[in-house]
Amino acid sequence: MTANHSRLLCFTRHYFAALLVILCSCLVASTISPSDPLIKTDNGKLRGVLRASGGAEFLGIPYARAPIGRLRWHEPIPVHRWRGVRDATSFGAPCAQPALGEWNEHDAKISKEDCLFLNVITPKWPPKDPLPVMFWIHGGGEGGTASDELYKNGTLIDHAVLLVTANYRLGVLGFFSHPDLTRESPHHASGNYGLMDQIAALRWVRANIVKFGGDPENITVFGQSAGAQYASLLMTSPLLKGMIQRVITQSGSALDPDMPTLDKSEKSGETLAAKLMSPLGTNAIKFLRQLSAEDLRKRLPSNIEDRLPLTSPNIDGWVIPRLPGEVFAEGQQASIPMIVGTTSHEFSSPLPVDELRKWIKNFTGNLAPRALSLYGLAENSEGTSDPIYGTAADQWFVDILRCSAVTQAKLHSAARHHTYEYEFQHALPGQEAEGAVHSADLTYVFGFYPKAGNTSADFTDADYKLGELIESYWANFAKTGNPNGGSLPNWREFGESESYIAFTQDGRVVSIPGGLRRAQCDLHREVLMRHMAGQN
Repeated sequence: MTANHSRLLCFTRHYFAALLVILCSCLVASTISPSDPLIKTDNGKLRGVLRASGGAEFLGIPYARAPIGRLRWHEPIPVHRWRGVRDATSFGAPCAQPALGEWNEHDAKISKEDCLFLNVITPKWPPKDPLPVMFWIHGGGEGGTASDELYKNGTLIDHAVLLVTANYRLGVLGFFSHPDLTRESPHHASGNYGLMDQIAALRWVRANIVKFGGDPENITVFGQSAGAQYASLLMTSPLLKGMIQRVITQSGSALDPDMPTLDKSEKSGETLAAKLMSPLGTNAIKFLRQLSAEDLRKRLPSNIEDRLPLTSPNIDGWVIPRLPGEVFAEGQQASIPMIVGTTSHEFSSPLPVDELRKWIKNFTGNLAPRALSLYGLAENSEGTSDPIYGTAADQWFVDILRCSAVTQAKLHSAARHHTYEYEFQHALPGQEAEGAVHSADLTYVFGFYPKAGNTSADFTDADYKLGELIESYWANFAKTGNPNGGSLPNWREFGESESYIAFTQDGRVVSIPGGLRRAQCDLHREVLMRHMAGQN
């Protein structure tokens, strides 16, 4: 090939590349209606969609580069700027996840590793006065997504708040530690990538949300289940200092006395890498990064217990510098208002009484006689059932979660921070025999009442009224740090009396002093503190 031919070929390539950009730009521009909401972020322009009920939504916004290839198991990197106008009228993909049941079967089918997207839903368009921002961290453990109709199509935003929901890496892709990854990191840490994603999303929100009509100095982080645990953990992270103004935790807590150290997580990661058939030595991470997300998932141990340290946060010295329980016990967490709550019958346990008794003895050590008595299991008794809380086994295992949340409220209040507690006792219609199970409160927090799916029911006016109450409390809290206001029943602070409110089965709000399951939670708190101190 001659020099002239080379120059001609180079020119032709550049010409057609430029022509393609022009054609694409024209195509994008031609599909934009003058009424479509347009916004310019730090990364480029976005086209959203107007909501039928008012306001606008911007969906599938990338807040970090795709965590694929060499960016798998890497802290999130700011997204590249894009040219033209990016369509933001549909959700981005859920993060890669296995099917864990009917509740996430669809999400698992469409999930991808390229998933670091967030969604912004605002009740007003065009923006006027800055609105308080509510930043949602979804639950689900190894599954779940922020890209869900439950969060987008409810009435929570009608209470003059702006809602942001964000995906984050899950399971092995979100919480995998390994010595080679630690050596790669400038922070000498590995794991906690899912938490880093949440922080990156919050940084994006801080930098851009004013353009959507949100107040970057008034952000409430709220989450449920694993999302509540992560929201609590973020209160102990120096990376988030001053970035959020309030927190709401629903059915989750950061007070895990067995949270692994980085060293333990690294050892777990080495063991898992071997199970994934990676080669020994320094090529393990290179090999694992070459696997597809689906292949990686298929190679995982089928028993989740075999990979729990891997799929949970660790004390990495960077995102989480210390055991969160110690941070709360010393009052060193974020000094911001907090709402803590649980449902009354989170889970059911089929454990036989004899096995339950053994479990309690192993868990409580020399406190076992007191524990067995509290649950009606002393002297070989069969256990005491409760119309709200279920069997002795149900009570015991839910109390582990419930009393961890109560302890977190107690520690936060003792540090002289505004703290409020609730218990959600209202079962979904038709599920009264099961009680208020895990996630039953989500319908009422977001004001979304589905007619199909695993959370659908024949909702009545009583349900809508209860939802209106809860949405009002949550929105008031996001605005001022106090859930009270207007004609709402008074919600007293937790304080020394450990006051809380119950959202009852008949839809009332009842204020209760004296502590939620105080005798049981006093016991669990003592066990928790002993575990944190390394005692039996």
